[in-house]
Amino acid sequence: MSENVVHLHKPTDPPTPDTAPTVLTVVPDPAPYAPVPLWVRSGRAVKTVATHERTVTTVRAAARHSLYTLNGGRIVAKRTWDGRTGARYERMIRAAEAAGNLEAAEEWEERLQRFRAARHHRRMDLLHSPVEAARGVAVGAGMSVGVLVALGVAMAVNTGRAGDVVTPLMATIDFIALLIRIVQVVWGPALTIGPFLALLALWSVGRKQQAAPAWALPANVRGSEGEPITPSIVVKALRDLGVPALRNAIKEMGDAGASMLGPITIAGCGVEVDVTLPSGVSTVEVQQRRRKLAENLTRHEHEVFITIPQAARTVRLWIADSGALDEPIGPSPLVTDETMTADYAKGKAPWGQDLRGDAATLSLYQRHLLITGLSNQGKTVALRSLALWLALDRSVQFLVGDLKGVGDWAMFDGLASTLIQGPTDEHVIQVTEMVEGAVEEMNRRIQAPPGTVFPPLIVLVDEAQVAFMCPAKDEDKRPYGGSKANSRYFMAVRKIHNQGRAVNVLMWQGTQDPTNENLPKLVREGAHTRASLALGTESQARMALGDKAVDGGAAPNLLRPGLDRGTLVIASDGITIPAGQSSITVRTHYIDDDAAKALTDRARALRDGVTTLHAIEKGEQRDPLADIAAVIGDAPRVRTKDVLARLATANADAYGGWSFIDLKRVLDDAGAEPYKSDGVMVVSRDRVARALSSRDTEGSASTD
Repeated sequence: MSENVVHLHKPTDPPTPDTAPTVLTVVPDPAPYAPVPLWVRSGRAVKTVATHERTVTTVRAAARHSLYTLNGGRIVAKRTWDGRTGARYERMIRAAEAAGNLEAAEEWEERLQRFRAARHHRRMDLLHSPVEAARGVAVGAGMSVGVLVALGVAMAVNTGRAGDVVTPLMATIDFIALLIRIVQVVWGPALTIGPFLALLALWSVGRKQQAAPAWALPANVRGSEGEPITPSIVVKALRDLGVPALRNAIKEMGDAGASMLGPITIAGCGVEVDVTLPSGVSTVEVQQRRRKLAENLTRHEHEVFITIPQAARTVRLWIADSGALDEPIGPSPLVTDETMTADYAKGKAPWGQDLRGDAATLSLYQRHLLITGLSNQGKTVALRSLALWLALDRSVQFLVGDLKGVGDWAMFDGLASTLIQGPTDEHVIQVTEMVEGAVEEMNRRIQAPPGTVFPPLIVLVDEAQVAFMCPAKDEDKRPYGGSKANSRYFMAVRKIHNQGRAVNVLMWQGTQDPTNENLPKLVREGAHTRASLALGTESQARMALGDKAVDGGAAPNLLRPGLDRGTLVIASDGITIPAGQSSITVRTHYIDDDAAKALTDRARALRDGVTTLHAIEKGEQRDPLADIAAVIGDAPRVRTKDVLARLATANADAYGGWSFIDLKRVLDDAGAEPYKSDGVMVVSRDRVARALSSRDTEGSASTD
């Protein structure tokens, strides 16, 4: 029991200061726990019972089986009506007209006319059937009595008793009476049980057709992900897509809705089907409802791809097996086949697998490349795997700028002529000068005699958005970044895009999160091969792949960031794309750093040795011809390979990135061309000396 509380307070009337007494009032403390009203407890009990799992299951089961019976009756009634009338033929005619197939419509109309003629003939026969039936019964009864009497006469002659004449007739009458008694006994219970048997039959029909709302179906039916794709499932998914014109057309077609579908064929880890839409339904309306279509097919959004083939008013659906796209695709052939080599001009790089499970290979011959996507989706690995394959062609030269600088391209040290790694403005400046050097090499090649064949030069910049966003300016106030006409990096890339492929100088770029600021329009449209990993918006997808690819169904913005890492949507003529499509989705092989190092070791073994330049020399000006004369020394002639090695040893910053082409250019300009001796290219000491003497003489004469 609670204790009373004592309160001290003044009286209500204002007393005088001397006579103001203190009043003690005892206030009982309220009970600590007020009793809960009965109606509240009853409501809680009702709520508990109503929301209990057993109650929900019972209500769902009752609703399900009731609707099975009701809808089963509706299905039987519809079938009966179709069988007795020409409704089925009329639906088929409307379906053919909706599909624009007039020949099929005429054929179904002929069938309808034949059905109506046969039905009319049967009805006319019914008008004469009572008379014919009565006549038949009379004739049959007379013949039967005659046969029985004849049989009785035979029995009477045999037995000698006249009463046996009617014995067969009486036996027949007794048998008929027995049948009547049996019917009288069974008729009552049959009338009682018959309705229940009819309801059971209707329930069986409804259950077989699952004729109940989804919420009332059993859990194993409601969540049946991965069920086989059949024509009826596809038609139902399209009907419930929320496109009124499509729903009405399918409703008019009835069971003939499957006439919209082409053959359902197995395609890799899923199936593929072409859907010819009815008149008045746009392919865009279906594309915009990809998620709802996938859910109607009991699939996740990423497991359904919608593309637009060449046929008019047609969409191509590729539907994956449930969960198949979350499985790895296996290692790259580059890793498993140690004898694999590359051919820049005629070969194709093994990049991964398409959604059908076929090998996806990409031709890199004279194609600029752009790969984009959100951060940490596998862009560098996808770009690097192409470079690793191409490195196995010993004729290919690389200039690599990694503006992330965390070592993703470190294995190309000793393989690339130039390798710059780092994210700072200074690294952007170095990369810009590297690309500008490639432009100079491109211009030199363009001025070469027609028919000259040049080795491929791959200018690769990873995290290119860092270069476009760089705020640094040179001494002439020209910005390195940006997309204006005076932007050094932008203009260098544009020049290579414009003329580089003709002389095998190619630009490869990887960039994040494409926008107009970090990937200018002219640059992204200059790439022949454009590939995109997961992106955030459709506008970014259009920037990455172009309007044509996106309008044709390419949707990298619908890939799942993190879960679809390494999955690319590619628009290129260098990869086999199904006829009528503008893009293809490829799951790329993952090559980790250790495997990449092993591959670059194999690539280095194919070469005579490459000294990698890690910074662009901007210091003192060198005299290449004098340095060549110095490294030749007193030998009458030296192999060009040895000259390059000695130059790199003498000054790695200036000559570490030199190739035979650089050496030949200097010697040709000076008139000291290298030549073959015993089958190898050599540099003559005397020719270099004469070139130096002639140059010095000309210089002195011009000074005078």
